[in-house]
Amino acid sequence: MKLKRSPGLMSGSLIASLIKFAIVFAIGASFFSIPQLHAADKAKVLMVTQSAGFVHGAVNRKENKLSAAEIAMTQLGQQTGLFEVHCTQDCESDFTIENLKNYDIVMLYTTGFLPISKEAQKYFAEIWLKEKGHGLIGFHSATDTYGAKSENCKWYQEIIGGTFNGHPWNSKNMVTISVHDSSHPAMKPWGSEFQIQDEIYQYKNWVPENVHVLMSLNMAKCKPSKPYHVPVAWTREWGEGKIYYNNLGHNEETWTNKTFLKSTEGAIRWIMNLESADVTPNPELSKSEEAKAAKDANGK
Repeated sequence: MKLKRSPGLMSGSLIASLIKFAIVFAIGASFFSIPQLHAADKAKVLMVTQSAGFVHGAVNRKENKLSAAEIAMTQLGQQTGLFEVHCTQDCESDFTIENLKNYDIVMLYTTGFLPISKEAQKYFAEIWLKEKGHGLIGFHSATDTYGAKSENCKWYQEIIGGTFNGHPWNSKNMVTISVHDSSHPAMKPWGSEFQIQDEIYQYKNWVPENVHVLMSLNMAKCKPSKPYHVPVAWTREWGEGKIYYNNLGHNEETWTNKTFLKSTEGAIRWIMNLESADVTPNPELSKSEEAKAAKDANGK
């Protein structure tokens, strides 16, 4: 006599099939959810490389391809999984109030008076950066941007920390740089001192009381040797926002320098609050470096 199957019961084979389906579905769901979670955690970066003045080779696009600096940051984001980059040389279209809302970090390798509206300037400085707590990273000629003596430039000069005032150390000079704060995530890769071939700026509109200097030229080991302090990288907090500037990056070769890239990764990790750092302004360091440079330059 055949047993009648109760409509409320399922066969063993059917149960096994359902269990198998559930396991496959769970694995598939987790497989597809992991990238989504990681993608959500990535910082969105707007990298601006527009040149309204001198066009540096590192940001010069050839045959409509990304420049050396843009390629380096795009690849760094992909390799670290920390961030995604959108590169632009069109501030008028991309550096707007609405578009800035899509980003966590702005990177600047720019020159001259950029075509950014006054409304976007104010939003960027006072809301996006100061209130929303986003991040700004400036490379090399970010300090050769909005450098004119104009009320329309002061907002930017205060944020970036200094203004280009010549470069006695050109692209072929090998310079020695002293690291003052090796605990900062952006400085850890460099050690206490290093040499590099790159163009180094000196600055005006420099207010030591506003910034935390991270590294400077060691005048005792540089030619030419100048009797004054020349910072190379610094950082500061701007309200809730974070600002990091590094003078390096004139030479295209710098953008393939593994230590430079690791340093930039450290700066991004700091901005993303993945690593902490004390960035209290250290004007006393600038004062001592000024005295040391004067002594070294005079051979005393």
